Amino acid sequence: MNHTPSAAVPQRPSAGTIPAGTGPGTAGSGPAAFPRRSVMAVLVCWLLVVFDGYDLIVYGTVQGSLINDTDWGLTKATAGTVGSMAFIGMMIGAIFAGRMSDSWGRRRTILGCAVVFSVFTILCAFAPNAPVFGGLRLLAGIGLGGLVPSANALVAELVPAKWRSTIATLMMSGVPIGGSIAALVGIPLIPAFGWPIMFLVAVLALVVVIPLGLRYLPETLPPAVTGVAGETGTAGNGAGKEPVGFGSLLRAPFIGMSVLYAIATLVTLFAWYGLGTWLPNLMQLAGYNLGSALTFALALNLGAVAGSVITAWAGTRFGPIPTAIAAAAVAAAGLLVLVTGPPVAVVYLMLVLAGVGTHGTQCLIIAAVASHYPAHLRGTALGWALGVGRIGAVAAPQVGGLLLAAGLGVNSNFLAFAGAAAAAAVLLGIIGTKIASTTKAVGVSQ
Repeated sequence: MNHTPSAAVPQRPSAGTIPAGTGPGTAGSGPAAFPRRSVMAVLVCWLLVVFDGYDLIVYGTVQGSLINDTDWGLTKATAGTVGSMAFIGMMIGAIFAGRMSDSWGRRRTILGCAVVFSVFTILCAFAPNAPVFGGLRLLAGIGLGGLVPSANALVAELVPAKWRSTIATLMMSGVPIGGSIAALVGIPLIPAFGWPIMFLVAVLALVVVIPLGLRYLPETLPPAVTGVAGETGTAGNGAGKEPVGFGSLLRAPFIGMSVLYAIATLVTLFAWYGLGTWLPNLMQLAGYNLGSALTFALALNLGAVAGSVITAWAGTRFGPIPTAIAAAAVAAAGLLVLVTGPPVAVVYLMLVLAGVGTHGTQCLIIAAVASHYPAHLRGTALGWALGVGRIGAVAAPQVGGLLLAAGLGVNSNFLAFAGAAAAAAVLLGIIGTKIASTTKAVGVSQ
């Protein structure tokens, strides 16, 4: 949707800053529009997302040790509650950090979130009891939740518009890659050094990746600070200062799409985190002898990594929304096949497709949000969608457990997650229809 840009005269930004909406993403798409420094900044953001993914999965790798090897008195039920603390923190962090990045700048917000999740993850290794450990996971989750929308908002402003959807999707490949690393390194490290070593790995982010961020991440200042008119889609107010915050996001002309994107994210994350939490137990209860829980996690995560690459290409070729609809439908179909009790080889294939579809859908939603909103609302919009979406991440483990406790069986979980993926496809179809109608209306008015 096009609005009349603000006619304000740009002020000269301070050294090392890039006014939001004036970087490579608003210029041409040739090599000159994607300089080496931007490549390094995108790489640093991707590395931070890898650590984000690692930190999300690391609790699952140590959960058994916390129950069996500590005197904390944890049961499976209370361990699940402790595990959900990070997701609650992520919900808080995603909402507020996205808003902060639009007000204070992307670089400061990204680095601040990275420091928060690194420090509190490291401190988890020294937790004396379950309440302290859960509190530290909550605080680490705030940093984790704030990092993704802030990093995606920055990257969207550094890359050419032609590549924005592709890069945003590939950025999110860091989540399943980090999760796979957590699953793999846990095999040798936990028996040799105990569960705390898994949290001390965050030292690498603190001493390696964050210094790289200090060197290579540029600052992008919001239009309200720079006085620079936003890119296409930015509503000017005639004074060179764009309204920033949830008030702008949740009123015309953005409110309808904001609600749809948020609910689509919620149901997608419900399916993704529900599978990530319950898959090993579900497959064992279903009677499959597929090996260790690591095998299940790797099948799903490798599918998610593949989904990041496949949907990045398809999103550029066909658009993020049509591709997201197809990805969500693939996830729903794959999960429904699992209900039929297929052979082991088919189970592996369906798990890969579920990873491709669920994580791919979420990547594409992020890419669509990053492209749909003007620069002064991009971080807030990403934070809103991901923050509301974390409700699905918090609810999925609880719903899965309640369904099993009610005696509804393994298939009830697969049906719930398949239903969530199908709902995402429907919601994205509505979003695509609204975008098409808006574009047609703009074309007629012009």
